[in-house]
Amino acid sequence: MASNLLCKLKRSVSAASLRSYLAEFISTFFFVFAAVGSAISARMATSGPGAPAPDATTSSAGASAASDAASLVATAVAQAFGLFAAVLIAADVSGGHANPAVTFAFAIGGHIGVPTAVFYWASQMLASVFACLVLHYISAGQAVPTTRINVHMTGFGAAIIEAFLTFMLVYTVHVAGDLRAAAGGKRGFAATALGALAVGMVAGALVLSAGPMTGASMNPARSFGPAVVSGDYKNQAVYWAGPMIGAAVAALAHQILVGPPDAAAAQSSSRHGNVETVVV
Repeated sequence: MASNLLCKLKRSVSAASLRSYLAEFISTFFFVFAAVGSAISARMATSGPGAPAPDATTSSAGASAASDAASLVATAVAQAFGLFAAVLIAADVSGGHANPAVTFAFAIGGHIGVPTAVFYWASQMLASVFACLVLHYISAGQAVPTTRINVHMTGFGAAIIEAFLTFMLVYTVHVAGDLRAAAGGKRGFAATALGALAVGMVAGALVLSAGPMTGASMNPARSFGPAVVSGDYKNQAVYWAGPMIGAAVAALAHQILVGPPDAAAAQSSSRHGNVETVVV
């Protein structure tokens, strides 16, 4: 048991693993920069640069209904394409998680070792904070908008919504990245791009469907970075508990409905020795 843990720890700091952590940092930075940056831009476009920080996917209280809808669509599109790009650029190195909930699901499913998952989480959290710091300074000190719960909702209800949203996102990630659909257990660029696009489009659709309710974070890193930079940690538990529970259920549901990957696919997709990296 101890020797197995030591072996996993050694693999988690190998050169290949270090490259995967860097890839996760870059892809998460891209996604958070697009998601939070689009919220800042939408706020500036509808309310001016001096407006207070609204929810990440809704405009300020005084904005018109048309501006609210336009801001919601703009943020959803930005997050959809931002996630598509983030997944695609890291797919061949780290699997393109860009989301601690996705990493958690793969750890539960045995696709990635726990020590490696911890390093993935650290990379994703740091990337999110760094992206928000960059946005804060390049936008001339604009307040970084955080994901917030609608005033008509409770924290428990918001956590349930986040769990459902994350379940749909993570289940899509599992299906889109199932190597059994690829010849020889390996995907070409076109198949990888199509899977990444499916994940991005699902994320955008979910933002449109639930953005005004909870901000449709579906990603603890997406909410953590803005909270650190803004100093506003209100309802952070919602954006951790909900996505993690939804991701865990999605991983288990995929294993029950589809079954574990066959040995050939697992062997061909291994990048860290004991880790099966899923492309998307």
